[in-house]
Amino acid sequence: MPSTNNPVTYFIADLHLAQNRPDITACFLRFLKHDAIQAQTLYILGDLFEAWVGDDDDSAYLATIAKALKTLSNLGTTIYYIHGNRDFLLGERFAKKSAMILLPEVDLIDLYGQSVVIMHGDTLCTRDVAYQQFRKKSRSWWWQTMVKSLPLFVRKKIAADYRKKSAAATSVKPQEIMDVTPAEVVNCLEAHQSQLLIHGHTHRPAVHELTANNKPAKRIVLGDWYEQGAWLKVTPTKMELLNYAFNQTDTPA
Repeated sequence: MPSTNNPVTYFIADLHLAQNRPDITACFLRFLKHDAIQAQTLYILGDLFEAWVGDDDDSAYLATIAKALKTLSNLGTTIYYIHGNRDFLLGERFAKKSAMILLPEVDLIDLYGQSVVIMHGDTLCTRDVAYQQFRKKSRSWWWQTMVKSLPLFVRKKIAADYRKKSAAATSVKPQEIMDVTPAEVVNCLEAHQSQLLIHGHTHRPAVHELTANNKPAKRIVLGDWYEQGAWLKVTPTKMELLNYAFNQTDTPA
C-alpha cells in the first residue's frame, strides 16, 4: 500500500503497449505490481497504447491492462491520464474500467508545493508542420465522429496503415523537427506561471535547464518503453529518472 509517511509520485509515458510486444506488456504489469504500488499517485502522460481505435474494442488483451490498472487503484494509488498522439481516442468507458482519471491535454498540478505543467508533449513540436496539421484535424469533433462511426475492423486497419505511414515519414524527418521548439516550451511555462514542465513524446529522456518567467526553470522528458521500462520518481525532496531492462522470461499475466 502507498505510504503517507513516505509520499512518492510516479510519471510514465510512451509505453506503446501492443499485443505483439509481450516484453513491454510484461514489464508494465511488473511495474504496476511491484513499483507503482509504492506510489500515492501515478500520472500516465500519453501513448500508453501503440494505437487506440475506440473504447468498443473489448479484446482480452485490453481487458488485462484495464484490470491491472484498476487493481493498482483499488490498492490506493490514484491514476491520472493525459492523452497521447497514439491514443487520443481513449474515452471515459475505458478510463472507468481502468479506474483512471482523465485530465486535459495540458494541466497544472501541485507537486509537493510546486506548480508543475504536465502534458504529453506533441504540441511542443511545432516545427513538425505536417503532424500539427493532422493533429488539428484529428482532434475535431467531426473527424472523431466520422472515425468512430466506422466498423471496428475498419478502424483497426486504418490505424495499422497510419502507423506504417507514420514510421516511414519519421524515418526521413530531421531530428530537430521531431523535437520540441524551445520557444514553445518557454511560452508554455510562462502561460502557466510555472518553472517546471514534465512531458513525454520525444523519447529523449533528460533534464533540461532553461529560463522562463525570468527565472531558472526545468523541462523533464520521460523515457519511452521500447527497450526498457522508464519512469520519473518524485518525492518532496528529490526527482529521479529511473528505468530497468525488460525481463525476457516475463510473460503477461
